[in-house]
Amino acid sequence: MIKPDVWRKPAQPPVKFAPTGGFQRELRRRIDAYFSESGRRPRDCPRMYLKTAIMLAALAVTYVLLLLFAETWAAALPLAVLLGLCMAAVGFNVQHDGGHGGYSEHRWVNKLTSLTLDLLGGSSYIWARKHNTIHHSYTNLAEHDDDIDMGVLGRLSPHQRRLGFHRLQQFYMWLLYCLLPVKWHLVDDFRAVATGKIGEHRFARPKGWDLVTLIAGKVAFFTLALAVPMLMHPVWAVLTLYAVATFVMGLILSVVFQLAHCVEEAGFPQPQADSGRIQADWASHQIETTVDFGRHNRVLSWLVGGLNFQVEHHLFPHVCHVHYPAIAPIVEQTCAEFGLRYRANPTFRAAVASHFRWLRRMGRRDFEPALSAA
Repeated sequence: MIKPDVWRKPAQPPVKFAPTGGFQRELRRRIDAYFSESGRRPRDCPRMYLKTAIMLAALAVTYVLLLLFAETWAAALPLAVLLGLCMAAVGFNVQHDGGHGGYSEHRWVNKLTSLTLDLLGGSSYIWARKHNTIHHSYTNLAEHDDDIDMGVLGRLSPHQRRLGFHRLQQFYMWLLYCLLPVKWHLVDDFRAVATGKIGEHRFARPKGWDLVTLIAGKVAFFTLALAVPMLMHPVWAVLTLYAVATFVMGLILSVVFQLAHCVEEAGFPQPQADSGRIQADWASHQIETTVDFGRHNRVLSWLVGGLNFQVEHHLFPHVCHVHYPAIAPIVEQTCAEFGLRYRANPTFRAAVASHFRWLRRMGRRDFEPALSAA
């Protein structure tokens, strides 16, 4: 009889990047010089506080209008779509900077703004481990970066197993993106706490106030999203509008992430199987695996919290996103001088098209590259 251990994946050695090189040191020096010479502060930016007020006010007003004043489907459906957009905007602009410690010099301000994710039904505690620690450390590394792991449902990396139905993933994946918030709300956070694992990575389960905050956040979200509306409206109507709002939020959140990492321009290196070593240093790895898009579209940058400047964000996650358009030319110039390819799609539309083509390419039977180490 075959023992169960035979069916388990072999343990992966820890990933080891090359030592910090001249590119990262020089880039840090230039960015520090930019802030010193311009007199600007990397965090605690007045326009970020104003932006936060606008975003939270838009979210609150839309919710109240939907709850109290939408008496017809013609009014309710557009408001539900707008609510989903407002929730995504708060996530991009307020929670994301706070969760990275890029909002303020004060830890309590970063903590407070990061808690907006709990208000949206996720867990800021789980997100910090999944996104900050895992994704930003192991970007686009199959079996290490949980953000590119769709399980059997999709293939985002050439180093993941291809299944027959993946040949259609360029069509059905968009629907799965819509379900992202529902997974947060009902499955992912609870599973992570129960197992103490995010993907293949173990993490410290929340305790004390962290656990209280996680539970309180779930209670607050479901109270505002479902319980209160069900006191005033039919259950089926509330569930329908919940689905519309969360599907819109999920699609927007997922697509913006995918356009930065799961496109034709992004690299998908793998560490050496026996040692876990990667030839590039960490900063060069971020340049290889991350792609900007629509950098000259100011409206897009404002709405998505500068996350169309993902290269800059991955290199400087503790810098407020309002600075990314200004520091992008510095990053691009430094890359050119060190022989690194700075990757960017010119428009949002071009990035979406690149992601579609990448999904199609990953689903093709004839695309089965050698899974060699980086």
